[in-house]
Amino acid sequence: MNSLWFFEDINLFKVLCPHKFKSYREEHQFDLYKKNDYIYYEKDAANKVYLIQNGKVKIGYYDEAGEEVVKAILSKGELFGEKAILGELKRDEFAQSVDNKTTICPIGIETMYRLMRDNETFSLKVFKFIGFKLKRLERRLQLLLCKDTKTRLMEFLDELCTDYGYNCEQTGDKVIPHPYTQKDIASLIGASRPTLNILLNELKEKNIIAFSRREIRIYQN
Repeated sequence: MNSLWFFEDINLFKVLCPHKFKSYREEHQFDLYKKNDYIYYEKDAANKVYLIQNGKVKIGYYDEAGEEVVKAILSKGELFGEKAILGELKRDEFAQSVDNKTTICPIGIETMYRLMRDNETFSLKVFKFIGFKLKRLERRLQLLLCKDTKTRLMEFLDELCTDYGYNCEQTGDKVIPHPYTQKDIASLIGASRPTLNILLNELKEKNIIAFSRREIRIYQN
């Protein structure tokens, strides 16, 4: 499974995108973003939700010191900006393209409400997605509050393995190609980058993992 927030093996883009609905097809369009382009900023009006057709999008915010904090990196088939459905008026995060050819399906919030009113199955899938996302956020907060840094890293690697990993046929190792930088991973597990580097190198020295810029390998000892 290639994405963080799929459920029931369903690509959300295929289920929720308005161009799948005949009455909305003509007014629907896609937006193209290059790497580092912002889809929206903090404090922007929350008047749309977005589906990713292709590429990757980083969701985050800036802390009081002006440092970027990454909440997630989303990929094909995923929904973001969904708090507008729940009544959010202003964004409390930014969304930024990570790839040079990121294609987004923007859905105006009023269009989204009409789709939800007109299609019960559609509506249920939207709320199921939001509930699943909130549960995942709650789990991450519990890890930050209750687990030490090494445990948080190991559980994050396990999550990465579920989302991006595959088995190497020759060795049986878990290979995880992923979109995160070390800075992103440090932010997501609530650690400093130097601490993350120390932990990764400890795991490497113990022959538990190997890692490069865009890939982590978990050895099957």
